[in-house]
Amino acid sequence: MTGLSGAGKTQAMDVFEDSGWFCIDNLPPRLLSTLADLGSLDGSRLDRVAVACDVRGGIWFEEIIREIDRLREQDVEPRIIFLEADSEILVNRFRENRRRHPLARGGSLLDGIARERELLEPLRDRADVVIDTSDLTIWDLRRLVTEAMGAAVARSRLRITFASFGFKHGTPRDCDLLFDVRFITNPHYQPELAPLTGSDQPVIDFLAEQPELGEFLEHLGGLLDFLIPAYQDEGKQHLVIGFGCTGGRHRSVRVVDLVAERYRGSGYEVTVEHRDVHRGPSRPPAEEEAAA
Repeated sequence: MTGLSGAGKTQAMDVFEDSGWFCIDNLPPRLLSTLADLGSLDGSRLDRVAVACDVRGGIWFEEIIREIDRLREQDVEPRIIFLEADSEILVNRFRENRRRHPLARGGSLLDGIARERELLEPLRDRADVVIDTSDLTIWDLRRLVTEAMGAAVARSRLRITFASFGFKHGTPRDCDLLFDVRFITNPHYQPELAPLTGSDQPVIDFLAEQPELGEFLEHLGGLLDFLIPAYQDEGKQHLVIGFGCTGGRHRSVRVVDLVAERYRGSGYEVTVEHRDVHRGPSRPPAEEEAAA
């Protein structure tokens, strides 16, 4: 577990501790190999270990890439979870907690954060999971870390998250691929469909009648059939594919359900997230159409 100071590593490590993992905070990277040797001893309880390493280790932290490579030479395959957040968010967190950034000695907080980003960039590039905590609640963070923890057991399977969202509520930060499906006819302007979602049968039936949906899925299938194995061959462990419509309640929800169904049973670990499906229409359809 590593990442930017103030990004939530302490809260993330709590998830591992609550799940019975052996947790070590601020371990000098040079001791990782020793820890792996201890875990291989008969009777050792160090079969599930979570270690937090960050720039608090000073000059020792600079050795972390080399030590990770050394672990792999010992047939130990570490899983790296990297936490980050926007600089302004980090500044606010440090000010709220009245703590000093470890690299802001005598300088500005933003300078310390920028320096830390630079130092951590090689490690971020090697991370199996990168979590941006800028807009996450503590419960969102715990859920994402729990998912990453579970994936550590089945590392060989690529995990794909198909996520729907509404552009009016902001674009997700963690999407590897993002598709805009607002070109599909919007069920929202049908008064009887507006209160429903893309998982309800009347909306499903309405969208099935829109020729652009079927044509889009046909082209999309070929593209994803090419891209997903390519990402897996590159070593990616978690792929997030987002589909956005205006409100995130109808078109994007239906597309995600259809695409996820296509890849279930294909050897991938498929999950679905409908971020904005529970948000109600801000105004009645007739009023929105008149305003437009």
